[in-house]
Amino acid sequence: MHLPSELIKMYSLLGSTKTEQPVFKTFILAIFAGGFIALGALGSQIVSCGVVPVAAGRVLSGLIFPIGLAMVIIAGGELFTGNCLLFIPVLDHQISLLDFFKNLAIVYLGNMVGSCFIAFLVNYGHVLSLYNGELVKAVVTTASVKANMPFIDAFFKGILCNVLVCIAVWASQAAEELSGRIIALYLPIFLFVVCGFEHSVANMYFIPAGMIAQHVYGVSGNTPFFGFFVSNLLPVTLGNLVGGSILVGGGYYLAYLRSMRGYEDD
Repeated sequence: MHLPSELIKMYSLLGSTKTEQPVFKTFILAIFAGGFIALGALGSQIVSCGVVPVAAGRVLSGLIFPIGLAMVIIAGGELFTGNCLLFIPVLDHQISLLDFFKNLAIVYLGNMVGSCFIAFLVNYGHVLSLYNGELVKAVVTTASVKANMPFIDAFFKGILCNVLVCIAVWASQAAEELSGRIIALYLPIFLFVVCGFEHSVANMYFIPAGMIAQHVYGVSGNTPFFGFFVSNLLPVTLGNLVGGSILVGGGYYLAYLRSMRGYEDD
């Protein structure tokens, strides 16, 4: 197992590797990551549909959703929420702030393409027809709730979410065996799903899936296009950025790398 003091140095060196790889490669890997997260989100909706009590449904969702991140980590992918940890090499002067935001922008767009593509496929492939139409109703309801969430609620839930997601990514790198990596990432992701926190890339699937379903299946819902971006995606993305970059990335930098580089106070 790698110690935190070893992991922080690995992340600092990882920055230049990620920011210097070709844009096309980064974008393609981001599409894969968005698709993987969307599939995990879809599976979480399928297993929890109609489950009573609701808390039991959340537990079932929490058991399935981490499969998406496991695919990103094991198969390879560029995920916006995880790449927020590239703030560590920014603080360590290994990459520039411009490189950091350029990487996040490319990855974010790729994640959007991958997530929306899955939302399109599951609707027009009529995957959501399960359970005599109950699943599609649940999908539309989820999208409506998320698209009408108060801005500040979405922002804070976004912070909490990416603290756990980045801890999951961080913890997965500590293990040397494949099984250990999956177990390490599984628990924090399970926790964020059970708590109902907000993940920007997952919402790139959840909300478009519900919006498309309203047209494909004729199910009524209140999912305005404006609400998708302004009421949810914007605050959740900002929250994810704060939680992953500043709280986790900045916190671990201060705890480990700053002292290693000889910046400790006399």
